[in-house]
Amino acid sequence: FFFHPHPGIPDAQESRGLGDVYKRQLMKIDFFKVILNKRFPLEISRGVRSNSENLFVRIEENGMVGWGESAPGESEGASSVDEVKSLLDSFVKTGIKGNTISSLYDRSREMGIAPCAYVAIDTALWDLKAKKAGLPLYNLLGFPKPFVPTSVTLGINSPEVIKERIPIIMEGKSIKSLKIKLGSPKGIEADMEMFEQVLESTKNFKVSLRVDANGGWNVTDAIKMMKWLSKNDVDYVEQPLEEGKEADLKYLFKNRALPIYVDESCRFSDDIFSYYNYVDGVNMKLMKCGGITEALRIIDTAKSLKLKTMIGCMSESSVAIAAAASISGVINHIDLDSHYNLNPDPSEGVEMIDGITTPKYIPGHGAILKSEFYA
Repeated sequence: FFFHPHPGIPDAQESRGLGDVYKRQLMKIDFFKVILNKRFPLEISRGVRSNSENLFVRIEENGMVGWGESAPGESEGASSVDEVKSLLDSFVKTGIKGNTISSLYDRSREMGIAPCAYVAIDTALWDLKAKKAGLPLYNLLGFPKPFVPTSVTLGINSPEVIKERIPIIMEGKSIKSLKIKLGSPKGIEADMEMFEQVLESTKNFKVSLRVDANGGWNVTDAIKMMKWLSKNDVDYVEQPLEEGKEADLKYLFKNRALPIYVDESCRFSDDIFSYYNYVDGVNMKLMKCGGITEALRIIDTAKSLKLKTMIGCMSESSVAIAAAASISGVINHIDLDSHYNLNPDPSEGVEMIDGITTPKYIPGHGAILKSEFYA
């Protein structure tokens, strides 16, 4: 798939006398569909996520290549790879070359392009920009190398499964913390029963525990669970209330037993102004906000409002994780772990070093889709 630097310029093969010049200016975009196989299905309050299909974007210009990835999601505006590709096709036809990454992102918002689709373009362009500069992306952005360990997520499961799974997850890894998904459709009694098994199964491991309810509690249950969890050395609770119920956060905040972070409630930087007085921090995800461009705006907004920050992921491989890791050096809490649950990861470029999801020290965000998945 090729696109032109300016609308109305004829195809290179039809451009008499200017063909060679125009070819050198061409930017080539390729799309690749890849199925991601999970080691363990992930159950959260809204349902179970098993294997998924993602769309990878490869942008080539002057011999340099930038990689991006989209993890479709119905709640994020595009539920399938085909829908993502259709949206990106329509965007690319409007012209990309000659525009800033920031202005292209703003155009995507104006066009109503789903963030989980546009993120593939945005991160590929940032990867390409850093490669042109000969710098790791985090250096280009003026950020330090990531130094905060990532949480590794444990989905909603029965106590029996928890007892079996935690040793498997911990084996051979330098994991420093676990994020426990609660908000069970069976109620807070099931949450407590599961969490008690987590405590039992992790007592021989030096890990901290965090909780994500994914909006699975009402106000009453959230208050009760936060008090109960605070007695069990939990660091914080994430998204205690359903997206759309942000006005009720004030009932949790004043006498909160744990710090409160919002996730689904934080999609874009301007969302934060409606509830910043009632949370301790915000969780950004590239698939929710549309890429690094908006994530940088979220970071700036949160800091200006004296909020802490978190960065998370969805069903992503190392390509999207590497892009997120490139901005994680200025973020308080890290949840970049979805690629650890893939079998296999079709990408490469990040690894866990002493619990930290660390990108390679090479130009760009450091990750690529392995050639066997698209050659």
